[in-house]
Amino acid sequence: MNIIETPESNFQDGNDIVSGFQEITQTKSGEIAIIFKNRRITWHELGKTINKVANGLIKLGIQKNDRVCILSKNSVEYVEVFFGALIVGACAVPLPSMASTDALKMMILDSNSKVIFTSKDMKALIDPFIDGIECIISNGKIAFDFEDVGWCDYTKWMANSSDQKPDVKIEKNDDFNIIYSSGTTGVPKGITHTHGVRKVFGEGLKDIFSVPGMVNIISTPLYSNTTMVTWLSSMRWGTTSIIMEKFDAREFLKLCETEKVNVAMLVPVQYDRILRVADFNSFDLSSMLVKFSTSAPLKATMKRQILDRIPGELVEFYGLTEGGVSTMLIASEHQDKLESVGQPQENTELKVIDEEGRELPMGQTGELVGRQPFMMKGYENRLDATNEMLWYDQDGRAFFRSGDIGRLDEDGFLYLLDRKKDVIISGGLNIYATDLENELLKHPAVHEAAVIGIPSEQWGETPLGLVVLEEDANETPERILEWVNSRLGKSHRLYRVEFRDDLPKSSIGKVLKKELRQKYWD
Repeated sequence: MNIIETPESNFQDGNDIVSGFQEITQTKSGEIAIIFKNRRITWHELGKTINKVANGLIKLGIQKNDRVCILSKNSVEYVEVFFGALIVGACAVPLPSMASTDALKMMILDSNSKVIFTSKDMKALIDPFIDGIECIISNGKIAFDFEDVGWCDYTKWMANSSDQKPDVKIEKNDDFNIIYSSGTTGVPKGITHTHGVRKVFGEGLKDIFSVPGMVNIISTPLYSNTTMVTWLSSMRWGTTSIIMEKFDAREFLKLCETEKVNVAMLVPVQYDRILRVADFNSFDLSSMLVKFSTSAPLKATMKRQILDRIPGELVEFYGLTEGGVSTMLIASEHQDKLESVGQPQENTELKVIDEEGRELPMGQTGELVGRQPFMMKGYENRLDATNEMLWYDQDGRAFFRSGDIGRLDEDGFLYLLDRKKDVIISGGLNIYATDLENELLKHPAVHEAAVIGIPSEQWGETPLGLVVLEEDANETPERILEWVNSRLGKSHRLYRVEFRDDLPKSSIGKVLKKELRQKYWD
């Protein structure tokens, strides 16, 4: 059962993701649904193939709420399988391609997936264990683009299946997907969303994606909730999607120009790479209407560059894959608030609490908690972790803990300071890495910066600045350290600055501070 129920009324009115998509395949049948490399696929063609996948799953014995996992690079086949699973009421489990072999094994077992679809470039990750996974059924290993013993060829597998819509009634509390967090280390938790929750999610951007003739470009991994913000909206409301197999900054610009792209979801590292393309100014981006950013901090200086150099509106989202906490910043309308991540989205209630769980007044710093119609069902098989995430107000209403430290100003704009687990406690004082990183980034030679806590005999831990320099910069760590510390309060100064060629990031651009800290704490 969901922690917060979505509205009981009008779920079966055709506005949910699946029935909305099926309607689009009829009303826009001859229009282009997907552009992938040299392929152009109409909504009619896409709908027929997805029905064949769905009926192929039914032949395998897949029923409502069974799990179907996908481990693949971005492709048309990925879209077909994801929606084919949804149409039969199964739960899609998109596996993160950056996960380790051990983590992938645990995810498949944790989700109890019965079928797995895989592309050739991902196969090696699961080869060591897949034949011993008992939950995968007979003939449940399906290959997109390779042949091997024990694997069914995708095209042959669905060749004899019907292309008619299967008669399956999707209900509000049926599971839609399980999304595992990045999975770069350890075993991440599976975040379970229902069809009712995804219905609310898909309606949020209706005013953009239901406009006729819109073209959306997808350049982040299809397994990511970041991608689903625009991908699911495109599928629900009939927007053409250009899917990039993998991101390349110059190719992205080329596609935006030639295909007259209107909408893009990008993470901060992609914006940085795009703006650094040598002949950036030669591309015609005049068709761009709105660009989104989420998943990692977008620095105010980068927001300013995007506003100045790329046409269209810039909208930044902050939120959790779990839901509950979300804000939105329309950058051009609030140029004096670019350091913030915006105001709470519609029907979202945010509060700030202290370490004892007491609500704090406006302007004070603490952990963010939130409540909204879009909230996960819970962590898969982890009632303990789900309960740990909950905070209840005096009226007994459930809020989700974000694990993020921040404050709300007098206008309701949210300013993020750090992840709770990343706060540096030095000599009993809380030091927020974001404050120090923002000062480092003001130095003209600093391209990227991350601040972490390292062991200190005197203070317990102390802040270390890790810096990636701009190209051709002529600086030393000592000079940058002196410069930044002269701008910081005495109790918040950096202990040392070290240069790095790059900073480790997840597939959606988050700096992996756990990896940065490891060698110092080991």
